[in-house]
Amino acid sequence: MSVSADPPVAEHRRNPLQLSPGAIAGWTSAAIGLVCLALGPFLPWLIEWPAALTVPANEWIGAVMEVILAWMKPSARLFADLLDYPMAGANFLLVSTPWPIVIGVVTAIGWYLGGWRMAALGFLGLSLVLASGYWVESMNTLALVAVSVPLALIAGLAIGIFAYEYPRLRSVVQAVLDFMQTVPTFAYLTPLLFLFGFGPVVGLIASAIYAAPPMARNVLLGLDRVESDIKDAAVMSGGNRAQQLFLVELPSAATQIMIGVNQSLMAALSMVIIAAVIGGFNDIGWEVLLTMRKAQFGQSFLAGLVIVVFAMVIDRMSGALALERKRYDKRVIVLLLAVATAFTVLLWGRLPDPATFTLFDPVAASVDEGLGNFTAAYGANLDAFKNSILFYIMLPLRIGLDGAVLPFTWGFAWTATMSTTLLVAAVLAGAALGWQGRLVGGAVVVLAAIIIETGIAELPWLFVMAGTALLGWVSGGRRLSVTVTVLMGLILISGLWERALLSLYLSGVSVFACAVLGGAIGLLCAVSPLAWRLVRPVCDMLQTIPLFVFLIPVLMFFQIGEFSAFLAICAYAIVPMIRYTQHGLVNTPEELVEAAVSSGATEAQIMRDVRIPYAVPTILLGVNQTILYAFAMLVIAALIGTTGLGQSIFLALGQADVGLGLAAGFAMAILALVADRIVQGFAEEQRKALGL
Repeated sequence: MSVSADPPVAEHRRNPLQLSPGAIAGWTSAAIGLVCLALGPFLPWLIEWPAALTVPANEWIGAVMEVILAWMKPSARLFADLLDYPMAGANFLLVSTPWPIVIGVVTAIGWYLGGWRMAALGFLGLSLVLASGYWVESMNTLALVAVSVPLALIAGLAIGIFAYEYPRLRSVVQAVLDFMQTVPTFAYLTPLLFLFGFGPVVGLIASAIYAAPPMARNVLLGLDRVESDIKDAAVMSGGNRAQQLFLVELPSAATQIMIGVNQSLMAALSMVIIAAVIGGFNDIGWEVLLTMRKAQFGQSFLAGLVIVVFAMVIDRMSGALALERKRYDKRVIVLLLAVATAFTVLLWGRLPDPATFTLFDPVAASVDEGLGNFTAAYGANLDAFKNSILFYIMLPLRIGLDGAVLPFTWGFAWTATMSTTLLVAAVLAGAALGWQGRLVGGAVVVLAAIIIETGIAELPWLFVMAGTALLGWVSGGRRLSVTVTVLMGLILISGLWERALLSLYLSGVSVFACAVLGGAIGLLCAVSPLAWRLVRPVCDMLQTIPLFVFLIPVLMFFQIGEFSAFLAICAYAIVPMIRYTQHGLVNTPEELVEAAVSSGATEAQIMRDVRIPYAVPTILLGVNQTILYAFAMLVIAALIGTTGLGQSIFLALGQADVGLGLAAGFAMAILALVADRIVQGFAEEQRKALGL
């Protein structure tokens, strides 16, 4: 049995003139690309958007925002001053509370949420933080999270309820949430820096803004999933609308809302670390940034490990709130707190200063020494590996074979004759495939040749615009095509087109690598439960690590540069691809598998003809998440030397250039949003084709 039948191909063989949307879009894009390359030397405007038609978006946005922000600044500074009080209170409480009490409280919370396993996680995690010597910095970070998360939860709860109560405005609210989650994190900081100045309050507010959308989405999802019988019962009981909502529907949606609490906590922790770039606060994020800048990778690794421990403890404990949990003996909580208090009292006056705990300093020194020895012994091999990937794969994809193939790297120079030969050969190969009925495959061959010969960052604007519009048409119809065309057109006329293509290149290469490698790992995990048991904890750990920390290991071995950024993006973005591929392949309906087995299919045939086709919608959602993760990491990677929009956002942050920061941030959000909508459209089409 097979669910992978391809009716369009069969129809093409019966009637070659009846083309599928994919074939029309592919060959139209290819024709436009070939025309642009052929006429480009004579009509340069086909390749590069005329400068005369570019609008000064940076200046316009900057001028408008300066007026708005100047009007808001007095109230913003007052709000910041008010936030100083809970910030200072939380900071004083956590830093001045004796460390045995803090560890005891966290251990007791762990027992209450998950029994001895969670209690052990809390105790060991906080003990590791203490032993690292970063106790005060960690408590400062925790204070920021403790104040920002309640703000985010209140805002997210209010937004979710508002969207639920006013269905006509739901699409607007969801669009705003999409925009908030696709705008790069650094872009948040530029206007906040202008409004609130430097300091921890900026990180606090940025964290609250960044962490609110996950809560809002989960509140809305939870309320939508409340059973209609429960809603009807609340109405029949005679309660007014507020009573129905707060006494019945919200409690019924508590499990989904608790998932939102978990996601908001993790988002806030991640953003607090990022905000250290402008905060200059004595927290753990600043310690990571400072040691990275000094190339003290041992200490940087140690500080990053502290962040990972924090993230794991917070993730597991907050995640337990969303589970149906067992009731544990509350007397154990009292006992744990009593032991911590007694220990503190007995050692009062002799309690060691947390800063004196430097048990891992020898480890940091060993990391630096080992790294030095490793790079001395294998540095040439690492450089050779990095340069091979850069010169023979990444650079040709960036600027094309005509710009990357040079005598000192390839041993010969690329000529115009070679370009013509490559494109002609691709057209002939595509035509041959089309003649056999594989029209889409033939178009892909021609398009690949155009991209490889020209380079993603050097593609003609008309070709990119037409290709995006046609891809949107195939994915979601005329409406999506118009939407993506308008959005991409905004980037085109803003003067950020070249930087957008650079970002598209690096994120595209990273997503492709994640799709290939992550898909292969997901496939392995689907056929081997043992492999999944080994890979799953690694995926769990990678998803709890804040983005900042991914920069440390790549810098340790490959220093600053585009290749390090590529590795960091892949490390962060590969997890969704693995998870969704594995999930899609193992959740094929049993009746389909049994039908294939009864028809005599082998395991390989079942995987190829049943499981993979059925899993395509889920795998496409994994690709979608991978794209969004890649764009999120792309801006963070600007810290280690990338180009494109991420670099513009980072430079704008350093120069307090609100116009450039927001314009580049909007452009990055547009790219992510366009990719998201197109991939979702393909996933929806696949679900409809499978009858889901």
